[in-house]
Amino acid sequence: MVYGYIRVSTDKQTVDNQRFEIERFCSHNNLAIDKWIEETISGVKQPEKRLLGSLLNGAKTGDLIICSELSRLGRSMFMIMSILNYLLLNGVKIWTIKDNYRLEDDINAKILAFAFGLSAEIERSLISLRTKEALTRKRSEGIKLGRPIGSKSKRLKLSGYETEILALLDAKVSKTEIA
Repeated sequence: MVYGYIRVSTDKQTVDNQRFEIERFCSHNNLAIDKWIEETISGVKQPEKRLLGSLLNGAKTGDLIICSELSRLGRSMFMIMSILNYLLLNGVKIWTIKDNYRLEDDINAKILAFAFGLSAEIERSLISLRTKEALTRKRSEGIKLGRPIGSKSKRLKLSGYETEILALLDAKVSKTEIA
């Protein structure tokens, strides 16, 4: 199955240019798009909150995704790398037109998948380290971490049932049974 993936960030932008590029590319390479995925959403949104998530979950080994450029997959390099890593590990090919990437089931793609996976792991470690450093700094400044005492939610699970609960307690029903 050959997918054409198009994403624009706002409804003021048009998908026409990307569609034109992909169609022209396909005609030069004797390909036909079986299914188009077009969406108007920010690349900052996680893939699972976009149509891209459905595409990633639905694509099977040997399928091909064609998009105009890698930046259409996501805004950050980390997000793009994790998407590419996922595709490569699942045997889904991805081709980009402007960047001229052909990530398939070959040694180059496997090296890239390894590099992407390693980069993602390093990034996760750095994020964790930065978070721990920030928390340590705040503690050393005397800032108390966690929820302030007495700041529980005004709305509780049992809010609105106070009368019933009091009546059950008066009737000597155990708290366990009430719960």
